[in-house]
Amino acid sequence: MPIWSEVNEEIRRMSARLEHWQQQDGSWRFCFENSLLTDAYMIIVLRTLEVPQEALIKQLHDRIAAEQQPNGAWKVYQDEADGHLDTTVNAYFALLYSGYSQKTDEPMMKAARFITSKGGIRQVKTFLTKVFLATAGQYPWPSSIVIPLEFLLLPMTSPVNFFDFSGFARVHFAPVLIMADLKFVKKNAATPDLSDLTLPVRKDSQSPRGFQELLNEVHSGIKQLTSLPQQLHKRAVRYAETYMLERIEADGTLYSYATCTLLMILSLLALGYDKNHPTITAALSGLYSMLWNINGKVHLQNSPSTVWDTALLAAALQQAGTSPDHPSIAKAVHYLHRLQQTKLGDWRFHVAHPVPGGWGFSESNTINPDVDDTTAALRAIHATAQRTPEYQDVWNRGLNWVLSMQNKDGGWPAFERGVTNKLLTLVPIDGASAAAIDPSTADLTGRTLEFLGATAGLDIRQTFVHRGVDWLFSNQEADGSWYGRWGVCYIYGTWAALTGLMAVQTEPDHPAVRKAVDWLLSIQNEDGGWGESCSSDSSKHYIPLGASTPSQTAWALDALIAVCDEPLPAIHKGMRQLLLLLHKDDWTTRYPTGAGLPGSFYSHYHSYRYIWPLFTLSNYKKKYENM
Repeated sequence: MPIWSEVNEEIRRMSARLEHWQQQDGSWRFCFENSLLTDAYMIIVLRTLEVPQEALIKQLHDRIAAEQQPNGAWKVYQDEADGHLDTTVNAYFALLYSGYSQKTDEPMMKAARFITSKGGIRQVKTFLTKVFLATAGQYPWPSSIVIPLEFLLLPMTSPVNFFDFSGFARVHFAPVLIMADLKFVKKNAATPDLSDLTLPVRKDSQSPRGFQELLNEVHSGIKQLTSLPQQLHKRAVRYAETYMLERIEADGTLYSYATCTLLMILSLLALGYDKNHPTITAALSGLYSMLWNINGKVHLQNSPSTVWDTALLAAALQQAGTSPDHPSIAKAVHYLHRLQQTKLGDWRFHVAHPVPGGWGFSESNTINPDVDDTTAALRAIHATAQRTPEYQDVWNRGLNWVLSMQNKDGGWPAFERGVTNKLLTLVPIDGASAAAIDPSTADLTGRTLEFLGATAGLDIRQTFVHRGVDWLFSNQEADGSWYGRWGVCYIYGTWAALTGLMAVQTEPDHPAVRKAVDWLLSIQNEDGGWGESCSSDSSKHYIPLGASTPSQTAWALDALIAVCDEPLPAIHKGMRQLLLLLHKDDWTTRYPTGAGLPGSFYSHYHSYRYIWPLFTLSNYKKKYENM
């Protein structure tokens, strides 16, 4: 039998706790915990700049050191087999650079043995690892960065141009292309020497088939630029520098991301900026504001999740029964209102008549809105907008921005419409297939449809909604699941797709829906919950975690609740497990379920154990309690 008293008590308990945790400005602030890469790169940059931040460097050192495995390696996620070479190299180098670990320390000797067993530092794969090692003189500037700097000057009318890359790729490429062009190296007395881990390397593998086609397009375009080569090169350097400087946020960070801000600092040094230049000082200040203390250990968040968390929690509380007039909701809505974006960011280049109105992930973000954060904010303010003229305008601008982002194929991207040139995924950089472009994805398309149906009151009769539905049907996996780009992974994508399809009045007995339900039921754990490994992301097929996590259990249940008019035994069993998970605190409740770059960058949202279970408990109660 359903355990309504426990469900109701949990909703009451979580709602009260969340109201208590809300900040005075109306926001909720939870840690957006990423891999240790940001911590390692922060140490490298601080030591490169010779900034006297000993207490911070020691705290970053201690967090990295605490994550080392018994075999000497570091992992990207708990169930990763053996260890991760790139992460281990980054950790090893940063710990040595900090000065608080020595090569002769037993943990460092173990790490060195692991790195050697994997072929040494020349076998690292990820782009950022190679770049940070190259700036410190420990790795040759990657031959894979063969796109000439002049590429940045190609006009938008060129068959291939800089704005064909995703925004995330652009803000990382600009500083890297500057440093690669100058073969920038910055060493000092503290720089470790990793030559003992530089083993003979096999020849670079051939570039992906088709990459030469991309290069031919680039060089053909450059030939048409009318300028002497030397002048052209100077213009390209200036353009790259200006591109970065024009996208610095008020807090000093580049595009509100830590990783590209760290790269920008190094590229400014390469361009001859003094290490005490105000732009570098401001960038460091912005990075310091992203630090988070986790049980006494400091972590550099790649981009604080304050807008995302606040929007989703405000919406979840209202779904759970908190009135829109409640002070907690009123404060959150006011907070979100002032963070609606009013500037035209790079997304404007792909839209015929651009009008700002989206929201970004973090509160410092004023020019890089995204579809998920915008629909989350609109869910939160919807009830207020229905009654308040001031918020009706906010709502209209936000809704219009979301609709303007729909891709030609009918699906929705994360950040920018039309950034779908697959040629760019052939750049010989690990992770390029995921990060170079911003195509339609099942999670963004499903989440947008869910918003359009459940919140905006639209359905499949609208042409643009129907196109989104068709995109989902066309992109379903053979087993009935959908791949989720920004969460882990097939559970996430399938939840987003099913809740979206149901919200816009797709028939529950549609073959695609039935197949997806059967798939979710087939992967339910013995304990009633659901759990998926980050390994799914790289393997591109579902891999069970072997344990249940709060967010993935909530996603699977929410999808089943959306489809099923009557509660299946599997749903009741899952709810019992979800209630248990909310009171657990172990590796399963801290397992990363947010995705960044396949195989190397995942996120543990500290908010997720509250957001998604609260939505699911509320939807379960609303649909089934009076049956």
